[in-house]
Amino acid sequence: MTVVAGLIFVLTLALVVRRPGGLGIGWSALLGAAAALLTGVVALSDVPTVVGLVWNATLAFVAIVLVSLLLDGSGFFEWAALHVARWGGGRGRRLFVLVVLLGAAISAVFANDGAALILTPIVLQIVLALRFSPAAALGFALATGFVADTGSLPLVVSNLVNIVSADFFGIGFARYAVVMVPVGLVSVAASLAVLLWYFRRDIPREYELDELAEPATAIRDRLTFRAGWVVLVLLLIGYFTAEPLGIPLSAVIGAGAVVLLSVAARWPGLFYRGAGERRIPVGAVVREAPWQIVLFSIGMYLVVYGLRNQGLTRELAALFGWFGAHGALTAAVGTGVVVAVLASIMNNLPTVLIAALAIAGAGATGLAHEAMVYANVIGSDLGPKITPIGSLATLLWLHVLDRRGLHVGWGRYFRTGIVLTIPVLLTTLLALAAWLRIVG
Repeated sequence: MTVVAGLIFVLTLALVVRRPGGLGIGWSALLGAAAALLTGVVALSDVPTVVGLVWNATLAFVAIVLVSLLLDGSGFFEWAALHVARWGGGRGRRLFVLVVLLGAAISAVFANDGAALILTPIVLQIVLALRFSPAAALGFALATGFVADTGSLPLVVSNLVNIVSADFFGIGFARYAVVMVPVGLVSVAASLAVLLWYFRRDIPREYELDELAEPATAIRDRLTFRAGWVVLVLLLIGYFTAEPLGIPLSAVIGAGAVVLLSVAARWPGLFYRGAGERRIPVGAVVREAPWQIVLFSIGMYLVVYGLRNQGLTRELAALFGWFGAHGALTAAVGTGVVVAVLASIMNNLPTVLIAALAIAGAGATGLAHEAMVYANVIGSDLGPKITPIGSLATLLWLHVLDRRGLHVGWGRYFRTGIVLTIPVLLTTLLALAAWLRIVG
């Protein structure tokens, strides 16, 4: 049965990555879950347990991406990018720094998928308008995609991985932010340093500001654009106040998405007389939301739970237990590196739950346990940047680049990803261990 559980996991992951015939990732994962149920790797009684682990995380993620898509439709992100391009003042390196910081900010607030998939085409549009060379355009695109994940540490909502881990270990929004905002800042600073060094020869020295459009011209739906600012402020308040009231994170973000959706749709029409006609194709935006991720989370985590049922997480738990016995520093670095390697090989979403189950069974306590919990998040957020299959967002992002005429082969991606990721990963894990000693 142990071999069967491992085989089901491998075949399910292969279906998710290869997507034969355009099969959705959710249906692929559900096929794996069905196989696990039919073979007895998981029992029907495990289904409510798994759904209880992932429902809040996946619905919250869908809602935050829906908010991102609506804001993108209003011109919000293009407006921000054009402002950043003007702040660059015609200096290439300054523009590069500002684009990376913008990507990190969007990733922190709107989740990593939004930063990578929405911002990258906008950045490419700007650098091509500025007549940057293909090497420079590729450098800006790769930097935007890289920081989308390395900048997704600070808040629970910044990454689906963060939400899953916070739910699993019962970490509140405020406590998570206290630990991970400073660590996330270190991750962004390290990313910026590595990216500047790696692309130093490709970044142009100067560019002409006259080639840039006015930021105001990017706004396509002014009412939704303005409402977006209000919704974002209310969401931030809701993140901190919902926890003491026992309100799920998904309910908070879902409410914000519904409000913004109603504004974009001008519904009910009674409230929007004289506000201008609807400019965002609301139906298309709703269809573009990552609904498949809901099915994927339930199906894939059932397959992962089968690995746990068959004892395949026991060895990993023993390794984590050894890390924990040697202090917070070893726990943070050891766990983070192992999780990063696993995430790069078998995707970060199943990895974060496998590692969470192992951490729960490791028997570590106190600071060492907390170090492992947050190191799991760091490894699952950063590790996927090593390989193209590390995250579903990376595969979609590479497809976006292809459509824009910038092909990045898997070999080229790996050579770039491993050089960029390792120093940032180690620096971030060391920062975690040091910061936990201060706030722990």
